[in-house]
Amino acid sequence: MSAVTEIFGSKVFDDRVMKATLSAKVYNSLKKTIDEGEDLDISVANAVAAAMKDWAVENGATHYTHWFQPLTGITAEKHDSFISPSPDGGVIMEFSGKELIKGEPDASSFPSGGLRATFEARGYTAWDPTSYAFIKGKTLCIPTAFCSYGGEALDKKTPLLRSMEALNKQAMRIIRLFGDNTVKCVKTSVGPEQEYFLVDREMYNKRQDLIFTGRTLFGAKSPKGQEMDDHYFGVIKPRVAAFMDDLNHELWKLGILAKTEHNEVAPAQHELAPIYTTTNVATDHNQLTMEIMQKVAAKHGLVCLLHEKPFAGVNGSGKHNNWSITTDTGVNLLAPGKTPYENAQFLLFLCAVIKAVDDYQDLLRISVATAGNDHRLGANEAPPAVVSMFLGDELNAILEAIEANTPYNAAGKQVMKLGVNVLPQFTKDTTDRNRTSPFAFTGNKFEFRMLGSSNSIACANIMLNAAVAESLKVYADRLENAENFETALHEMIRKTIKDHKRIIFNGNGYDDIWIKEATEKRGLCNYRTTADCIPHLLDKKNVDMLTSHKVFTEAELKSRMEITLENYCKTVLIEANTMVSMARREIAPAVEIYVKEIAKTAALKKSVSDDISCSYESNLLKNLSALTERISTATDELESGIDQIGLCDNVVTGSAAIRDILINRMEELRAACDEAEVLTSKKYWPFPTYGDLLFGVR
Repeated sequence: MSAVTEIFGSKVFDDRVMKATLSAKVYNSLKKTIDEGEDLDISVANAVAAAMKDWAVENGATHYTHWFQPLTGITAEKHDSFISPSPDGGVIMEFSGKELIKGEPDASSFPSGGLRATFEARGYTAWDPTSYAFIKGKTLCIPTAFCSYGGEALDKKTPLLRSMEALNKQAMRIIRLFGDNTVKCVKTSVGPEQEYFLVDREMYNKRQDLIFTGRTLFGAKSPKGQEMDDHYFGVIKPRVAAFMDDLNHELWKLGILAKTEHNEVAPAQHELAPIYTTTNVATDHNQLTMEIMQKVAAKHGLVCLLHEKPFAGVNGSGKHNNWSITTDTGVNLLAPGKTPYENAQFLLFLCAVIKAVDDYQDLLRISVATAGNDHRLGANEAPPAVVSMFLGDELNAILEAIEANTPYNAAGKQVMKLGVNVLPQFTKDTTDRNRTSPFAFTGNKFEFRMLGSSNSIACANIMLNAAVAESLKVYADRLENAENFETALHEMIRKTIKDHKRIIFNGNGYDDIWIKEATEKRGLCNYRTTADCIPHLLDKKNVDMLTSHKVFTEAELKSRMEITLENYCKTVLIEANTMVSMARREIAPAVEIYVKEIAKTAALKKSVSDDISCSYESNLLKNLSALTERISTATDELESGIDQIGLCDNVVTGSAAIRDILINRMEELRAACDEAEVLTSKKYWPFPTYGDLLFGVR
């Protein structure tokens, strides 16, 4: 096998390849476009396209595609070959700058939330030169933005790039106020930890719910789950290790910085974490990671489940979004330094984040809202639906000292004493890690832990970037007009702490007492479901902020509200219809067959002698018969609920009806079926159980 250093980025048209294949003039011009946002000259585009095509063909590519991220949550691609006819009847391989820069997919065939009518087909993809092109299979993939004929963003990349530009603009104003004239730009960086489950493909193929919805809609608790805490960081099983090894090599070829892999808490659950990179590139890489995970799993006879809650009663899967702000000179603006109390620039950026999370906590909740994530938030080690921030003892004490206008007495670094002489001593971090916090400071970055495992990270980072940009704008507007910069800075930091400290909570986010305090005393939002939170996307303060920074237009926001709720409704309706099918066609018939077998056994016993006890059979028959009645009634009621949803005249009322009617009926049907599973012989149960799925990969 080739060395990692040899294969890393071998399928990427990265900076190394560009330096080797482009002239110095073309390379320098392209770098200015990438780094400083200068316009791309068509002659440069033609030269880049020619070099890109030659490199791709040398590496086995025959086609190219504009690779984009529509509002489906996954990626899209239309493949065109490089061939053009030659006069002698053969073909030549061509690729122009025009083809590189622009493509024309059908915009009406993707979710648009009313931005495109069915008959309005034209849309455009536009090359994003800040994200490297790569080869997947035999196709050159060119990362692009996607918009309608009228210029409305129909994808996740465009608003993300806009939000990054908005934050850059406002952060540069702050940096200049601190006298730094060397920094040219500020970018956000992300390292998204990806959790997932692996199950055996043969078992997966026997369950309609996994095939159609990605999660188990039925399933009694396994005799063993995660109670022993023996899976977390445990020895990786050979079949899983082979998958991980194969996955790493495929990701490394694409320049994806796959770094950490381990078993997660739940049986069959695992995690992959990359090294940080610029947010839009990290978003592209995470979309690729999810796709490649599923492809590699198939090669190993496995299925990779990316649903947020594939199994009830054990941990769900999240995607921790580790977010930081850095300058082009390599300075992390969220790094406290040795004396954070005296680091005014750090404190100002910290306060900007605090203010942003408090002012736009609803947008952060909205950014992670899906039907799948509704099952995860607040359950089994996932953060609650209430947004709060964890800062740790030291930063909290610093902010309290600033608010009170009193000196801060630093505790200093503590040496950890492990009690064994041969073990090395090391200094203790000044903050612990809070796994229950939705938004936790972890040394020089914030970890936004509410994202679901199947989510694109674009949405969360769009809202986070935009909200922080708004905070920085407020600060810059005040400081640029201040008579005394230092006095105004100090007072502004104090005011932020006083006005927004309600969002800071360093305790146990799982505790019901905290949820009560957060909502009743602190006035924080508690949007438990997607149906609760998504309509608030169009609240005036949110529309005003997002449009003022040109991250979205009002029409784009309305479309996204419509699309998200429509996706929620369709997802739950597919689940409900799948439950009806499984209950009627698989579960109820299986239970009835077993009931018939038990009845035969009881009759045979009695035919031998009336003195033979049949109490076991009688009780079992009584219980199972009652359960089949419950299953039948619950199935009918669920089907009736599905019909009611169909009568709703818009997605807002439809999503509310799903929340208030359908979810409860789905839970009732599941409860009856899961009770029946416990009493039914495994021989007759129609599909693999939780025990089979969670412990079936060895």
